[in-house]
Amino acid sequence: QVQLVESGGGLVQAGGSLRLSCAAASGRIFSINAMGWYRQAPGKQRELVASITRGGRINYADSVKGRFTISLDNPKNMVYLQMNSLKPEDTAVYYCNAEASIGATKIVMDYWGQGTQVTVSS
Repeated sequence: QVQLVESGGGLVQAGGSLRLSCAAASGRIFSINAMGWYRQAPGKQRELVASITRGGRINYADSVKGRFTISLDNPKNMVYLQMNSLKPEDTAVYYCNAEASIGATKIVMDYWGQGTQVTVSS
């Protein structure tokens, strides 16, 4: 299995910035295909915020384009989300996601972090 640990959430005013970090670790050798950030607000479904593949292909939700930037540190198996110009509607629990295979298996599994709270006040 792969464990994901997020950090960097908090409370900020509208227009402020936060930087989220996620570290992937395992007791065995593993390979990351892609990592991303999802968020879920109360009463809403979990939605993709941004994702990035090992090869550098990036996908953003329309609502965050131009404000958020995702980056991947392949050697460290870490993904970051720089969030600028934050809005109250960005308030949610943000979850780190990784698509990874363990050992020599070709099977790719999804792994999730515990989530970190981001609250943006008006």
